[in-house]
Amino acid sequence: MDKVIFKVLIVLTSHDQLGDTGEKTGFWVEEFAAPYYVLADAGVEVTIASPEGGQPPIDPKSALPDFQTEATKRFDADKALQEKLAHSIPLSDVNEKDYDAVFYPGGHGPLWDLTNDARSIKLIEAFWKEGKPVAAVCHAPGVLRFVKDAEGNPLVKGKKVTGFSNTEEEAVQLTDVVPYLVEDELKKLGGNYSKTEDWKSYSVQDGNLITGQNPASSEEAAKKLLDLLRKS
Repeated sequence: MDKVIFKVLIVLTSHDQLGDTGEKTGFWVEEFAAPYYVLADAGVEVTIASPEGGQPPIDPKSALPDFQTEATKRFDADKALQEKLAHSIPLSDVNEKDYDAVFYPGGHGPLWDLTNDARSIKLIEAFWKEGKPVAAVCHAPGVLRFVKDAEGNPLVKGKKVTGFSNTEEEAVQLTDVVPYLVEDELKKLGGNYSKTEDWKSYSVQDGNLITGQNPASSEEAAKKLLDLLRKS
């Protein structure tokens, strides 16, 4: 293992209600596990945070057999990481200066809490102002919805971005449940949105901003983040 050089903050949702459907949501396991292991295996020191601290809710669907990957299987057997996850630190205790980059995994949860969380918005703006990488995958590019750059423009305006597509949201039949559609919102904010086929790995980088389209894109996005850190 490489010597620990970089420190990365992973921010997960604390929201567990899927609108008013009565169903549970949270973060998507693959989108946390894959990036975590990409970074940790490279010697990166990873800290986990969430709005409320403690155990972030896992989307129960992401634990189903159909959605298992090598990373999720490794997570299921990794008691140390499960314990670390159960004690995520509250966003109110996070200082941007302690980290070299921030990574936001998705799942539907962030659409409700992190998108609107003033601490999260302020945190991303602080990372951006200091020229530190900001990465988000799947639904998590939605956390950029109210984030502004130094000039007061939407952070994603004029930048190459991706995120969970409208057709993917239709496929999971939640178009009318989510508070907004990630693809539509990124376009509305002036982002140069692109995508690939549904469920295929696809991530884009524009300077210090890295975004991934869907769960399958989370590993690739984390590798891009690692490359960016190593070049810094």
